[in-house]
Amino acid sequence: MPRIVRPTAYGTPDVLTVLEVSTPRAPSGGVVVEVRAAGVNPIDWKLYSGTFHTVDDEHKDAAGIAGSMPSLGLECAGVVTEVGADVAGVQAGDEVIVYPVTAAYADYVTAPASSIFAKPVGLGWAEAGSLMLTGTTAVHALRAADVDAGDTVLVHGGAGGVGLMAVQLAVAAGATVIATAAERNHPLLRELGGVPVAYGPGLADRVRAAAPQGVSAAVDFAGTDEALDVSLELVADRARIASITGPPRRAETGIKLLGYGPGQDAGAEVRAAARAGLVERAGDGALRVLVATAFPLADAAKAHEAGLAGHAPGKLVLIP
Repeated sequence: MPRIVRPTAYGTPDVLTVLEVSTPRAPSGGVVVEVRAAGVNPIDWKLYSGTFHTVDDEHKDAAGIAGSMPSLGLECAGVVTEVGADVAGVQAGDEVIVYPVTAAYADYVTAPASSIFAKPVGLGWAEAGSLMLTGTTAVHALRAADVDAGDTVLVHGGAGGVGLMAVQLAVAAGATVIATAAERNHPLLRELGGVPVAYGPGLADRVRAAAPQGVSAAVDFAGTDEALDVSLELVADRARIASITGPPRRAETGIKLLGYGPGQDAGAEVRAAARAGLVERAGDGALRVLVATAFPLADAAKAHEAGLAGHAPGKLVLIP
């Protein structure tokens, strides 16, 4: 029987359980997709660990917490197996990328037709299944910070899943990118067109040395006190600092907070509009989707343990 991975309680990754379920049926306006790869993201373990921030009611479906327990897996790729009666332009056998979606840690998933994009032929399953969440988050952050050609943008957490996307997208837009990362990840960031700097004591001075022209914007995917303080110190216009995570005191600084919580910008329209462009860029090789490790679906707990412990640059992926 088809499988799905669900948390049976709130806690650590050992609460994740593989359950057998019935094969879903396509709703009239949606499809059923046999999942070939599902992206693993920090939001997944935050949802059942109790560390995720408060979510506005209107965004609970998108975050996968509308039910009694979180649904894991907000992005995937696979093959369409059934098409709803009201769906046009999609047929069984189509290879697709699916985002947004919920409960993609599974052999099969249902999704509205609006979440379906044709998978480029040259894009592997693991890359296709882990493109969208980090990609749309990066687009949203760069848009919120108003990053454009000629800017110098500081990317905190440049070697993380979202950071790697943001570095590439900002470089492609014509910006100079200063990216914080552990030194072992500096060669990769240089390869992607960024200027890497090590985080830690003295970060502001190292950024000044790397960008004597000054820093016009910052996007924070690290969420540390250091990232916040350095951004505030170096970026004159606080409206050009965008953060997806960090200490509560962010709310009092005047920077832009991105996410599903109260007072935050979920960026639904920006993210939706970005999807087709991300697929096109990934398909023609202009945007690299870096996959660190692929785990079997049954090893979802191990994937989460790896994510919590820190791992090589790139995405973690589940393969049913």
